[in-house]
Amino acid sequence: MRVVVIGAGVGGLTLALLLRQRGIEADVLERSPELREVGAAVSLSANGTRVLRHLGLDGKLAAISLEPAAVIHRDGRDGRVIAVTKDPGWYRDRFGAPMYSVARNALQRLLAGALGTRRLHLGSAVDALREGTGGVQVLCASGAVFDADVVVGADGVHSMIRDWVSGGSGPVYSGASGFRGLVPVDRVPLLPDPDAAQVWMGPGAHVVTYPVPVDDVPMINFLAVADEPAQWTAPAWTQDAGPGSLLTRFAGWHPSLLDLLDAVPQSPRWALFASRPLVRWSCGRVTLLGDAAHAMLPHYGQGANQSIEDAAVLTGELDAVLDKGTDPADALRGYQRRRLARTRKLQKLSWDASAELHLPDGPAARRRDAGLHDLVDRMAWIHAYDALAR
Repeated sequence: MRVVVIGAGVGGLTLALLLRQRGIEADVLERSPELREVGAAVSLSANGTRVLRHLGLDGKLAAISLEPAAVIHRDGRDGRVIAVTKDPGWYRDRFGAPMYSVARNALQRLLAGALGTRRLHLGSAVDALREGTGGVQVLCASGAVFDADVVVGADGVHSMIRDWVSGGSGPVYSGASGFRGLVPVDRVPLLPDPDAAQVWMGPGAHVVTYPVPVDDVPMINFLAVADEPAQWTAPAWTQDAGPGSLLTRFAGWHPSLLDLLDAVPQSPRWALFASRPLVRWSCGRVTLLGDAAHAMLPHYGQGANQSIEDAAVLTGELDAVLDKGTDPADALRGYQRRRLARTRKLQKLSWDASAELHLPDGPAARRRDAGLHDLVDRMAWIHAYDALAR
């Protein structure tokens, strides 16, 4: 079976590694001339790390990651703790795999290094697909042509392959945007619980912080999100904001959090986009994976994890049809059946979470805070999921 994966992000590389484990070689086409993941860091929960462990990468992954000591929700203004989970040993015991925070580019380098260079084609921008009776041709801007039995579009939230599969249903701006940063821990000595993943909540905004190692230096990754601007008119998903925009938006928040936000130069403003739930992910022998299929807001930390789950489920379906000698399109239909409802539910949850995290002071915010004490139990269906099981 000839498989071409378009996009060398976390999902695309994981898929290629899982397919190789089943004896199926995949060519991975990446438009960029170098590997460059978007975003500073990523949270991997048990539903993702158990798949990477299955690939034999657990030791190397642990070496470039940190396990948050806890997950803490705080009031963003006075810093008081609203809810806190138990230690990471408890998380491992409950879900059978660790939770890690890791720099995105370090994770991408780990996956690419495991794949090797023979099947990884950098600087290979895809211009078009041509489907025939014997499979699909992938036509690159360079003039290269790849013949495939299956094509997987893992090319992100602004996917060109999604346009080909579903007729151009593009991403939707959420009404919120964020600033990102990576701060050395020693620059923020007053930040409470720097070894924990934390969510600081307030009216119209929130800040997520968690520890991550970058070249063996302990850092704090932050994403500061606010309900603005109401519309996004920039052609890209980032744009420069006025000097001091970040600190002005969070004026009056906890001093240690402001120290964190002010410890590095202000980043561009990132628009938070998500995809509308798709009716179909596949057309013939072409399918979608990860953000191309189900881009979601980052509020449950599931973007990369769902891409990894996709890769595991798709590999299992392709392996099954290969054993039976049936049409690869059958595998894509099975893959969609297994993934559609779960990812739709997570898309909706992550969209709704934006409003919930940004509630104004009052009864609704108090109900939200009370509900955070059993958050882990309510979210167990996410973390306990085993994408390797059939």
